[in-house]
Amino acid sequence: MDTKYQPSLHLPPVGAELLFKEKKQKKEANAVKFRVWAPKRKKVEVIISRNGSEDLITSLSEELAEAEMNGYFSGIVEGARPGDLYQYRLDGHKSFPDPASRFQPQGVHGPSQIVDPTAYIWNDHSWKGITELQGQVIYEMHIGTFTKEGNWSAAATHLLYLFELGVTVIEVMPVAEFPGKFGWGYDGVYMYAPTHLYGSPDDFRRFIDEAHRLGMGVILDVVYNHLGPDGNYFRNYSDYYFSNNYKNEWGDAINFDGDHSQSVRDYFSYNAAYWVDEFHLDGLRLDATQQIFDSSSEHILTLINKRAKRAAKTYERDIILLAENERQEAKLVRTLEKGGYGLDGIWNDDFHHSARVVLTGKNEAYYTDYLGNSQELLSAVKWGFLFQGQRYKWQKARRGHYALDLQPQQFITFLENHDQVANSLYGRRLLFLTSPSRYRALTALLLLSPGTPMIFQGQEFGSSSPFLFFADHHKELSLLVAKGRGEFMRQFSSITVPEVFNKLVSPHDPKTFECCKLDHSERQKNTFILQLHKDLLRLRREEPAFNAKKRRGYDGAILSDQALVLRFFIEDDITHLPMDLLLIVNWGRDTHLDPAPEPLLAPPEGMHWSLLWTSEDIKYDGAGTPALDTADNWLIAGETAVVLIPTQETTQGVSA
Repeated sequence: MDTKYQPSLHLPPVGAELLFKEKKQKKEANAVKFRVWAPKRKKVEVIISRNGSEDLITSLSEELAEAEMNGYFSGIVEGARPGDLYQYRLDGHKSFPDPASRFQPQGVHGPSQIVDPTAYIWNDHSWKGITELQGQVIYEMHIGTFTKEGNWSAAATHLLYLFELGVTVIEVMPVAEFPGKFGWGYDGVYMYAPTHLYGSPDDFRRFIDEAHRLGMGVILDVVYNHLGPDGNYFRNYSDYYFSNNYKNEWGDAINFDGDHSQSVRDYFSYNAAYWVDEFHLDGLRLDATQQIFDSSSEHILTLINKRAKRAAKTYERDIILLAENERQEAKLVRTLEKGGYGLDGIWNDDFHHSARVVLTGKNEAYYTDYLGNSQELLSAVKWGFLFQGQRYKWQKARRGHYALDLQPQQFITFLENHDQVANSLYGRRLLFLTSPSRYRALTALLLLSPGTPMIFQGQEFGSSSPFLFFADHHKELSLLVAKGRGEFMRQFSSITVPEVFNKLVSPHDPKTFECCKLDHSERQKNTFILQLHKDLLRLRREEPAFNAKKRRGYDGAILSDQALVLRFFIEDDITHLPMDLLLIVNWGRDTHLDPAPEPLLAPPEGMHWSLLWTSEDIKYDGAGTPALDTADNWLIAGETAVVLIPTQETTQGVSA
């Protein structure tokens, strides 16, 4: 080939990569390098079509004659260009999509499309990414149900609203191409292809660009523990993608440590870098890492972390990587120097489980080991995981690992997320499963505690839309998925009564999906709950005590079985006087502390406590809060959270 081509700056190890050449002082792409790992095959051809032709075989065919070592095939096709559709024909027989496809415009069974990742003109050059978890507020979003339209463009119109709410990081549920017309995204197949259901790859870029313009980061939920079964043609290329050495909850385990696993490790670790590089994402949330099995000297999670952060440094940016881990393995977020994997944060299910028992009164199934008392919630706030190696009745084994050395902000705390809302009969939000005042009190604990809080879409305005499990598959698989879902839900004894259990909805019914879409007009109807979240996030952002970075810049104590106090220690920068804040949360009945032998309740010298904020403010539809520290000692109203601030003592201000 005479022309000298240059590869783009964005180069995954596999896939369709545009090559550029100089033409009239412009770079034009009129050749594509294809590279695919197919050790199972002796011959691989790329079949290309354009102009909407559905007959892929009658168009341009170029054999990938350059067979590389370790089962790779590669070759350059001149004349191929962005927008062209292509498939790989294997050993002269059937054709399949590219495992590293950047876009599947016709879904998991259709052809792949050549994409120019450099065509979008970014406007976020001054954006520096997310430098640390401290101070962040995460918002979990499912693009398909966040708006009625269910696409990137519609979601982008609400970004200013989220910024004004106080959100700093949007966590998007998985978008890798998955089967059907709707789904959660956790059964994705093409890791490099953002689903066509939500728009084009550039629509995704535009969404991220707009978030950056407003000052918010975007991270992506990725699934590296399995591949979905429908549209999964990976075995046609290689059997080495999967491992029989481990049992995976959702299908075949990924081969990260067996024979020929290096190419598999590259596929997934470069995928992490790809999202950061080509989409300017600010990090990733790694789904169910307990199902990622690897006995290699360098764990795949460490490699993913390294390659993703290296990609970010190309733009002089910082990113965060978060993990979900049912086993509560603290080493995921320890530094490499301390024998960890170097991730930044980890979901704290224990906080959620205890808080849910508080709000609903039910501790069945995997909530069995939680009592929902003040000791649990105080311990979760102070130390993260409640179970760090103790016996756990539900699993009949020990649960968790030592985590007392971790920083508070490394724990992602939440009252709702996609799983926990859906793991119920009707998928109802917690606001509808408890009293309004108790919900306000626990919301204050979530949003003002030292952990990194996460809000699930619609939670902030009291959405009445449920969030249910939905997945669109072909008939045979739909029946299997529905059966599996029913078996999972049987662990909840409260819904096993036949007439109740039969109320479980079908995951594949389009109505199940449609009813989960948010109604944003409820933001105007439910101003009291939306204002609650705005005010709490403003307090978190503006009050220095809630932003203290010291590991022990706070302490707490139990006031009753259903009440606790947190004290945040801080000094005024000028006067050096204590400007501590008290957060008192009581989710039970009225509590009279007399005596009140708790030193954390003591005001600073020469000061008394004044009310800064209360969850019972009438603007939240509350009933008001009388004085707490009185002549009758401490009177704490039931189902109330308050923030107290020290005020200089005067003669009038001294209590009797």
